[in-house]
Amino acid sequence: AALDPALATQDAQAPRVEFAVYETEPEPWPDAAPVHTGLLGWHDAEPDAAPAIERIRDYIRAGDCYQVNLTTRLRADAPVLDPAQLFLALHASQPGGFCLFLREAGVASVSPELFFDWRPVPGAKASWLLAAQPMKGTAPRGRDRVEDEAAQAHLRTSEKERAENLMIVDLLRNDLSRVAQLGTVRVPRLFELLALPTVWQMTSTVTAVSRPGLTLADAFAALFPCGSVTGAPKVRAMQVIRELEPMPRGWYCGALGLIQPGGVATFNVPIRTVEFEGGRLRAGLGSAITLDSEPAAEIAEWRAKSRFLARAEAPVAALETLLLDHGVAVRGEAHLARMQRTARHFGLRFSLAEAKARLLELGRLHAQGRWRLRLSCDAQGRLEHCLVPFMPTTGPVRLALADRPIATLGPGAEFLVHKTTRREAYAGFDKPADAFDVILWNEAGELTECSFGNLAVQLDGQWLTPPVACGLLPGVLRAELLAQGRLREARLPKAVLARAEGLAFFNSLRGWLDAERL
Repeated sequence: AALDPALATQDAQAPRVEFAVYETEPEPWPDAAPVHTGLLGWHDAEPDAAPAIERIRDYIRAGDCYQVNLTTRLRADAPVLDPAQLFLALHASQPGGFCLFLREAGVASVSPELFFDWRPVPGAKASWLLAAQPMKGTAPRGRDRVEDEAAQAHLRTSEKERAENLMIVDLLRNDLSRVAQLGTVRVPRLFELLALPTVWQMTSTVTAVSRPGLTLADAFAALFPCGSVTGAPKVRAMQVIRELEPMPRGWYCGALGLIQPGGVATFNVPIRTVEFEGGRLRAGLGSAITLDSEPAAEIAEWRAKSRFLARAEAPVAALETLLLDHGVAVRGEAHLARMQRTARHFGLRFSLAEAKARLLELGRLHAQGRWRLRLSCDAQGRLEHCLVPFMPTTGPVRLALADRPIATLGPGAEFLVHKTTRREAYAGFDKPADAFDVILWNEAGELTECSFGNLAVQLDGQWLTPPVACGLLPGVLRAELLAQGRLREARLPKAVLARAEGLAFFNSLRGWLDAERL
């Protein structure tokens, strides 16, 4: 029951507390090339969370609690993965924060959340300064600068997100008051926004000065577990968590930290943390459930938080494929603008001026004929290109419906809406020998795109194409046709194929190709 018998938890399946003592000073981590885990195939380990979310809302309506932090688990198999390699890969995908690697325990944490910092008060005898930085309030990073700034602005002004944060700030103020000198609990920073690679997070800072003579153990007894991963009030919220979560959280949502000589200590809240379990990996995800929470929105937040796992699997480079027609890059400006958005989204170095110069140089060197140009930009900003003679395709082409849905909801979903070298989501779809491409569809049974082009369906005389929200790449030609009014966005269930008046495959390289279904 944590450090307080009143706080309910699942029966532990591992030690509740572990310590390690080191006789030497920590050494700087050596510089090394980026490390990646390889494709792990993360998948949900627990049933649909929607009923649990609704149950929490019922408890809130009944006055049992104000907020409950609900979590779920992702799992993956990794029988030969070195734990240190995992930590380096995770740290590369989400650098900074309060990171810790415990080889013996099999824990790799790249948490951005400070549980609390504990250090002597200058000039004061036997008193310690405590600083906690709860993290509550989340918005996914946008696909481009405009969308990202809108997400930031929404989080900053959202009454729901600010209320979630304030509830936990009040809880931390109360917890700190149990060990603080009277009148020293302060909130110097409220509702600050932190930019992480895949999400915006709202944080606040709460400080206090301990009463003389209190120890670090006293601070833990007052604060653990952190209110940001329980809810409010803490006792009742943890009872609800024990009822609704099917397994113990383990290291996830506990505390990991370092106590230095002299007593200075820093502990994180182990979110964005992966645990080894005998050749298998487990990662937790969670969010605060309040009365205003909608299950679909909370689950979408979990997916956004999980993206750091997919980014750790393999290197990513922005990619564009375009037509070089007698020295002219067809829709070149639009392709480079999309590459710039992708680079910004993934934190890749990218020089638009350098990319434009590369296109001009390639056009000068290949002023005759038509060429298929593949241009990529890696994390260090290196541009690479490949040119091969363009072989045109004449329609109608034949398209086969995929035999299973494409994964648009997992950690790798962002690789569908950005054109990159990470193409594994498109792999493994069986394509008949006489098919030009496959028609993909998502978990909701909605059409999305083809594996290397967009899709259009004609219904009642109108050409329709699925919206990006269905999980697809916003093609350059697609944007042009939408702007011209020749296409309109609409969600298209698979069943519409049976009554379609026309079908088309299109992309910027090959143009518009009439199609027929196999």
